Amino acid sequence: MTLVKGNVVVGQSGGPTSVINSSLVGVFKAAKDAGVEKIYGMRNGIEGFLNKKVVDMSEYVKNELDIELLKRTPSSFLGTCRFKLPSVEESEATYKLLFSIMEELDIKYFFYIGGNDSMDTIKKLSNYAEEIGSDIRFMGVPKTIDNDLAVTDHTPGYGSAAKYIASALKEIIRDVNTYPTESVTVVEIMGRNAGWLTAAAALSRAEDCPGPDLIYLPEVTFDYDRFLEQVKAVKKKKTSVVIAVSEGIKLANGEYVCEDNKQATFEDSFGHKSLGGTALYLADFIGANLGVKSRGIVFSTLQRCASHIVSRRDITEAFMAGSEAVQAALNGETGKMIIFTRTSNEPYNIICSTYDVNKIANIEKVVPDEWIINDGTYVSDEFLAYCRPLIIGELTPFMVDGLPRHLFLD
Repeated sequence: MTLVKGNVVVGQSGGPTSVINSSLVGVFKAAKDAGVEKIYGMRNGIEGFLNKKVVDMSEYVKNELDIELLKRTPSSFLGTCRFKLPSVEESEATYKLLFSIMEELDIKYFFYIGGNDSMDTIKKLSNYAEEIGSDIRFMGVPKTIDNDLAVTDHTPGYGSAAKYIASALKEIIRDVNTYPTESVTVVEIMGRNAGWLTAAAALSRAEDCPGPDLIYLPEVTFDYDRFLEQVKAVKKKKTSVVIAVSEGIKLANGEYVCEDNKQATFEDSFGHKSLGGTALYLADFIGANLGVKSRGIVFSTLQRCASHIVSRRDITEAFMAGSEAVQAALNGETGKMIIFTRTSNEPYNIICSTYDVNKIANIEKVVPDEWIINDGTYVSDEFLAYCRPLIIGELTPFMVDGLPRHLFLD
């Protein structure tokens, strides 16, 4: 086999997902099949790469069994980071260091698997490469359970998280309906400023399940008084009320609801506030104002690492995104991100292509207004038709002693 000139480096960044390693495998296998001699993995993303923390992927992924095992392994195999790459104006020395490390390792192809902040990194690096006349090619591989990347129809990671959320909601609803006593259950779902994940709670509605009674997305301004009246209205009709809320719902003044229950809020290097506790706070609020049994449930990291209930379609598309990124780079493309364009819901069909990362990075895609109904407390059938194909299929983990087996770094 004719070897491709130069080596590959691939990293993972931001919040993990249950299928992010399938994208990693997609990059690895496509590069191997193309004849790339060395495929390096960044330990803890660009932050680790700045400290020359890399591994030779071939030492860990040695055969087809390892490939299949890594596909089924949740979270970021290589480790992750939330490191904001400074602008060239702020620190050109950082870029010179990165490019010197790439030169030392003979890197010609750079792949970064992540969400909006990761695409910001690809944008900055590819633009700098163009400025200095470097022939290194930079490609973004989309990943985020939040589904908030612009241009692409959806992102790998979202379908599996949506599947977990809808499944867990069905089980919660079955549980609360067991008792004859009045109760209100508030379930908190991730997504920050985009309501795609919280909206997926509506998928639990089926002939065997009524679904959540109310859904609150961050796209709609939250109001305590209106919230209380809406809960009261549902409570008049049924004993047990189940509510799905986004961690990122905000008040009219722009503050997150969860901030009302915190003494201090941590911010990462991108300025993202740590969210969480919204459901617990609202459950206490309901209990105090309505005098009924109330409970808050926070899925937290469960929704992004539940590989035991992964969507087969999601894991397949995640692999495809990694593989297509390699093919695009080998064909001379750079400064791009892999995107999905949907051509049909039934039968479901997408086209995989590339798109200028400069028109994607730092742009947040939110749930369209027309998909939010019932005075901002539910989502439409159009949303369900969009989301339902993404959760189709299962991929059983490799079970050892009754538990799933994962591949991991030393």
